[in-house]
Amino acid sequence: MLFILSLIIAGLAIFYWLGANTKVKQYNESFKGGRSASGAVAVVFGLIVLLRFFTVIPAGHVGVVDFFGRVSPTTLKAGINFRNPLARIIKFSIKTQQVYEVMDVPSKEGLTVKLDASILFHLDPEKAAQIYKTVGANYVEILLEPQFRSVCRGVTAGFEAKALYTSQREELAHLITVDLAKLVAERGVIVETAPLRKIELPRKVTDAIEDKLKAEQESQRMEFILTKEKQEAERKRIEARGISDFQNIVAQGISQNLLRWKGIEATEKLAQSQNAKVVIIGAGQDGLPIILDTK
Repeated sequence: MLFILSLIIAGLAIFYWLGANTKVKQYNESFKGGRSASGAVAVVFGLIVLLRFFTVIPAGHVGVVDFFGRVSPTTLKAGINFRNPLARIIKFSIKTQQVYEVMDVPSKEGLTVKLDASILFHLDPEKAAQIYKTVGANYVEILLEPQFRSVCRGVTAGFEAKALYTSQREELAHLITVDLAKLVAERGVIVETAPLRKIELPRKVTDAIEDKLKAEQESQRMEFILTKEKQEAERKRIEARGISDFQNIVAQGISQNLLRWKGIEATEKLAQSQNAKVVIIGAGQDGLPIILDTK
């Protein structure tokens, strides 16, 4: 409508300007003011008409051309594009977008779990025209969000509540991504991932799971302590066996004659020393002397 209105106004202004130009030649100065005004109007609305032949598509977007209900299968890419001035251009973002949901979902046991999740997705640029024709520009509210809620409830119903609280939540997120992608991929929506932000179980279930985890951790700790004590006992047993073997070897190598000989050597060394002492000959065991320190 703006194009048609601008075209009409620009045409009338040009027509008036031409008429005023003729009359100025005939009557001199009487139509000069009207000619100037009509010329300015013609220029302004002429520029508006000219600009309607071009459109700018921002980066990360595509343009769908709707010519009075007839949608072109070819989309306009980012940048400056030549267009039909009578057509309407609907711009669709093909950037990664996020849908955030907080919902109550069932578990396998029939418990109600609060799930805080989101999905990351983007629009297939080649199917933007199709999704505009079949769903509309608000395809996120009409198509994606309801399917996301339905898939989440269907997937969580196959998991026990405790599984949602442990490492299986990664498997849950993967299944949500795969199932949702199957439903919306044909319509032109590409699901990237479905991260689970938070899962809240009923308080009693949470307490029971935490108690079980604590008991398992305590059991593992006790097993570690017992293993350590067994290793320490084995170490001491090996050490004692080594000491015993050493003593046996030493005992086998010592004889009475050796002891007497060592005693005689010690007596000689003590007798030769300058320290004051009293030596009692023959008073010790096996006839060895007894040495008394006078100090």
